[in-house]
Amino acid sequence: MQYKGVQFLPVQVLHRCYTSMQTASGNGLETPERFHPKAAPPSQTDISTIKTFVAHCKNMMVLSGAGLSTESGVPDYRSKGVGLYDRMNHKPMEHHEFVRSSASRKKYWARNYIGWKRLSSLKPNIAHTKLSQLEKDGKISWHVTQNVDSLCSKAGSKKLTELHGCVERVTCLSCRNISTRKELQKRFQENNSTWSANVLGFGPDADVFIKDEDVTNFHVPACLKCGGVLKPDVTFFGDNVPGHIVEFVYDKLQKSDGLLVVGSSLQVWSGYRFVSRASHCGIPIAIINIGATRADDITSVKVNALCTQVLKHIL
Repeated sequence: MQYKGVQFLPVQVLHRCYTSMQTASGNGLETPERFHPKAAPPSQTDISTIKTFVAHCKNMMVLSGAGLSTESGVPDYRSKGVGLYDRMNHKPMEHHEFVRSSASRKKYWARNYIGWKRLSSLKPNIAHTKLSQLEKDGKISWHVTQNVDSLCSKAGSKKLTELHGCVERVTCLSCRNISTRKELQKRFQENNSTWSANVLGFGPDADVFIKDEDVTNFHVPACLKCGGVLKPDVTFFGDNVPGHIVEFVYDKLQKSDGLLVVGSSLQVWSGYRFVSRASHCGIPIAIINIGATRADDITSVKVNALCTQVLKHIL
C-alpha cells in the first residue's frame, strides 16, 4: 500500500530500509521525497554580494533555520511544495498538548521512536561545515540556530546557541534531570519489542506519521530518577524560549557587526526578534533563503538560493 509515495513498513523492518537508503556521498540518508524546494543556482552577483558582506564583518553573528538542514534530509514546515504544511494535513505537537495529555505524549513518543533512527543518522551538509569553518577562522562570533537536529554541533560549531533546544537531550518535567535521547531509545526498544506501526510519511526532526490506532499499545517509560514525565529538551510550538537565553543572544548581537540569516523565513517571532533588533541597532543584515522572509524589507542583502550553493563559495 502507498501513501504520498511512502511505503507502509512495520517498525521491525525499518532498519533494513534505512540501511538500503545510505548514500555514497556521505550526506546521510536519501529520503522518499525531496525536502528542499527547487531554486535556481545563485548568480555570480549573488555569490559576490554575500562574499563581500562576510568579508566586511569582523564579528558576524549567524542566525540559521530549517533551510540549513533540508539538504541533509530534515524536512521543514513552510517551504512551498515540500514543507510539512504543503505536503500533509498534519500539525506539530503543541506544548500544552504534550504537558496536559498522556495520550498526546504517547502519540508523540511513538512517532519519535520510529523516526529517531533516521534523524540520528543524518549528517551535516557543506553549509553546516562551512559555517563551522568560518567560526574556526574567527569570522563568526556567535551562531544562533533555530534547528533542534544537532547538525550544527555535529559539524563542529562551538560558539553556538540552540535557540529551541536539541533533540539529543531529554528532560524530566518534575526533577529536571537531563538524559540522552540515545539512552531513551534503548528503553523504548526494551519496552516495545513486539510493537509495530505503519509509516505514512516523514515530518520535521524525528517525526513520522502513523495511524492513531497504532499508538494504543506503545509504552512510554518514565524518568529513572523520580518517575516523572519525560520530554525532549526542545521548545514546542506554543512555548517560549527562556528569557535568559534571549537576553544572552541580544548581548551577542550587540557586539556583532553583521547578521547573516541562513535558511529561515523568519516567520516565528523567536528568531525574527533578533533580525528586528539588528535593524533597529543599524547592524547590517544579509539573508540566504529560498522564498520570501518576514525581514525582506529591512535586510541589506537578500539571496534566493540553497544555502549550500552559496556558502560553499565563501573562503
